[in-house]
Parts: sequence; structure tokens; C-alpha cells
Amino acid sequence: MKKIALLIFAFCITSTQAQSAKELLDEVSKKVKSYDNIVIGFKYALNNPAENVSQETRGDVTLKGNKYLLNLMGTQQIFDGKKLHVIIPEDEEINISSLTEDDNSVTPAKMLTFYEEGYSYKMDIVQDVKGRKIQFVKLTPIDTKSELKEILLGIDKQTKHIYKMILIQNNGTNVTITINSFKTNQQLSETLFVFNESKYENYYINRLD
Repeated sequence: MKKIALLIFAFCITSTQAQSAKELLDEVSKKVKSYDNIVIGFKYALNNPAENVSQETRGDVTLKGNKYLLNLMGTQQIFDGKKLHVIIPEDEEINISSLTEDDNSVTPAKMLTFYEEGYSYKMDIVQDVKGRKIQFVKLTPIDTKSELKEILLGIDKQTKHIYKMILIQNNGTNVTITINSFKTNQQLSETLFVFNESKYENYYINRLD
């Protein structure tokens, strides 16, 4: 009888955590979708102990609906809603493809809403970061074949903005994205998400589909 009571108690705690995590994520999603556009500056850190690889860099991304402009690691990605253009100045090369995504992929366009489908979640630790209360939510892919083991999503409890995202892969590789600046409803150029081929006359253009 005691074992049954303990099992019921444990189930109730788990259900409450899941509900609280869902409510918090719903608040974040609602806040993000209320903006016309978002401009983010972030720090990107990759750690792969097995390959002895550790690197850190900075990037920025502009999001508007499902369109985005990403600058990271010396490359630029422009997604106009249909085609993805990856511009690599070092190689004078451009790769153009249709963007196909599975439900669990974490792309720039889904960076702030990817968790809405394909994950189970529960509350994790709370951290104090320079006076800000960051509530972490642990997300686990429902797809057992996913390369991701889990994702830790750090949310500013006051602003309901995502502050940090830690992607933990099954092979031990960790990717940490820390948001340093978060601007909304900016004045954007009408051609910001338009790829202008005439600007890259000397580039090799690889059309993948």
C-alpha cells in the first residue's frame, strides 16, 4: 500500500512539473509570436571531448516569420521562406537549396519555437545570472532515433525570453548558444531576406535542387 502511495505521489509531482514547464514554454511562445521581427546577437560554443574540439565564436540572426538572415563562422545564410542560400566568402561559393526540416530540427527559423512539437519536457534548475532568474527546462526528443540526447532551455523568468540553449548530442558533443542581445520590432530593409545574385559575379553557385 505504501509503495502504491509513493508511486501516485511521484506521478503527481512529475505531472505538476510537466504542466508547469508547458505553461512556461507556452508563455515564451506567445511572447515570441507577438513580435513582428527579432534581431539576436549570440555566443556559440562547441565542445566535443571525444575529438578534443572546443571552439567559441559570436554570431547574429534576424528573424521574421519563417525567414531569416544568419551570420556565423564566416558564412551567411539567407532563407527567403522557400530557398536557403549559404554564402561562403572564403571559398567564393554559394549553395542554394530548398530547406527541408524534420519536426525536431533546431534551425534559425525555429530557434525560439522549436520545442512546440516533438519533445517531452520538465522543469530543471534555476540559475541566478547577474540578478536574472534563469529557469531551465529539460527537453527530450520523442523520436528515439534523434541525434540529440536532450536540450536544456534557459528562460528569463521576468521577460519570458530565451537566454541560453544547450544541445547535448548522443555522441557527447555539446553546443551552447547564449543570447547576448535581443531586439524586437526593428526597422528592416525590404530586401534583407532577398538573395541578389548580381552581388556575387565571381562566385561559384551550386544549385542543389
